Amino acid sequence: MPRDRLGVFVKSFACIGIALACVHPTAAAQFEARIVHVIDGDTLDLMTANARLRVRLVDIDAPERKQPHGHRSRQSLIAICGGEFARVDTKGRDRDKNMLAVVRCNGTDAGAEQVRLGMAWVIERDAASDSPLHALQAEARAARRGLWADKEPVPPWDWRGAARVSSRR
Repeated sequence: MPRDRLGVFVKSFACIGIALACVHPTAAAQFEARIVHVIDGDTLDLMTANARLRVRLVDIDAPERKQPHGHRSRQSLIAICGGEFARVDTKGRDRDKNMLAVVRCNGTDAGAEQVRLGMAWVIERDAASDSPLHALQAEARAARRGLWADKEPVPPWDWRGAARVSSRR
């Protein structure tokens, strides 16, 4: 096979793998992409060679943009990954059909770093009991970093529930 055709074949194969990972929730894939937009403290838009993808960082939940610490959490994720190339390890989909993944920028696990900095919570029901995220969260809480500086920070899942109730009134 001529060299230029081999390159096309390899790129096509990689794109098929990425497409399958996006379509099939249990398919796992690893790929590289550029971070093109940070939505909030746990959600990114990535650009591959052929597609723009929305990715949520697996096992964490960051404050919503209008929630206390929401802006700081987003700014923190921008500092970690904004405009960088990232290695993405897909882990499935969330209930909103967003891709869940471990995203590493410059060798740093963005989700773990957000938790370490006190910019996100560990989702207890999703993270494995032996996940290092639990220790990072305990360390951030003890040091009163980020959202843990508040006496009783409200987790985003509770904040979203309260926001829904108040919008119905």
